[in-house]
Amino acid sequence: MDDEEGIRNVLRIALTDMGYPVFTAANSRDALSVFRQEAPQIVLTDIKMPGMDGIDLLQVIKKEDPDTEVIMITGHGDLDLAIKSLKSEAADFITKPIQDEILEIALKRVEEKISLKKQLRSYTEGLEQLVAEKSKELINAERLTAIGQTVAGLSHSIKNITGGLKGGAFVLEKGIDLEDMSYLKGGWEMIKGNVDRIARLSLDLLSYAKTTDINYQIWDPNQPVKDAVDLLTSAAREKGITIKLDLAPDAEAFQFDPEGMYQCLLNVITNGIDACGIGKSDGDEKIVEISTHLREDWGIEYRIRDNGCGMNAETQERLFQNFFTTKGILGTGIGLMMTRNIIEKHNGVIEVDSTEQVGTTIILRIPAPPRSDVSLKCRRKSPIR
Repeated sequence: MDDEEGIRNVLRIALTDMGYPVFTAANSRDALSVFRQEAPQIVLTDIKMPGMDGIDLLQVIKKEDPDTEVIMITGHGDLDLAIKSLKSEAADFITKPIQDEILEIALKRVEEKISLKKQLRSYTEGLEQLVAEKSKELINAERLTAIGQTVAGLSHSIKNITGGLKGGAFVLEKGIDLEDMSYLKGGWEMIKGNVDRIARLSLDLLSYAKTTDINYQIWDPNQPVKDAVDLLTSAAREKGITIKLDLAPDAEAFQFDPEGMYQCLLNVITNGIDACGIGKSDGDEKIVEISTHLREDWGIEYRIRDNGCGMNAETQERLFQNFFTTKGILGTGIGLMMTRNIIEKHNGVIEVDSTEQVGTTIILRIPAPPRSDVSLKCRRKSPIR
């Protein structure tokens, strides 16, 4: 595009001879009209023109189509304007009078630039697609691995229960054959015990399924502790175990899942009670302590300490793995799986510190979201069920 008709004609002839289709315009307004209609890959324009000059035209073209390459035509004294045009993303500039060889070299450079940009775009799009495909494959592989681990753990639990049922049935049949009441009673007790295990496994699986979604509510963080302790105090007392509470008096309500946290505390406190039953004789003092602590870097910290049997380092490492249990045939391991799941969904952490024959401390920490303008107190005081 040039406001001088002679230059336009010379350029049109030269470019046509080089094999390019050519569209000409006498001013920037006409040039923009042609550009928007024909969408050329390369634009040649004079820098100095009446009205909108070449640099303004360059900036409009680059804004509407950044892939269009613009070559500026300058006079010998227009070096500053040429540099300015390069800063506005002009592809190149040539000076008047225009020589065909220099024009052809400039056009070839611009064509190479366009080709490289297309190759780069194609490569980038291909790379993005490859990354997306590999990411999808990786996610699917991780899901299959998780499903496989879960199925393997569940199969192991079911296999143990099935073995117990078969053993009970064998003893029961032996008692029938021998007409021996002790065999009959023993076999029946084995069958009842494994039926109870099936019931516990089913209930634990149902409870675990409920932890898929977190139900955030404004709640007193001390309340889930009180509810869990209310439920477990009688059972602990029957085993000679004392439950002690030390709740932060200035804990304010904030947003978390009270039902989920109640389930976590119920699981961990129950394990503490069981550990005291295993690790202490009848005459020893058996204690489970539950405390809550406010921390600047966390919303709330729940600390559950028992003076029971404790755990070795290997058991601590495996404690929250799928279907791992320290209770032998009496446990399923799902309770601690559920606890891990709930705490992770709160973006919290679990810490375990245990020494054999001394006891165990388990810490559950969950963060508080930013405080709202209105501080709401706990609206439900009855135990969470």
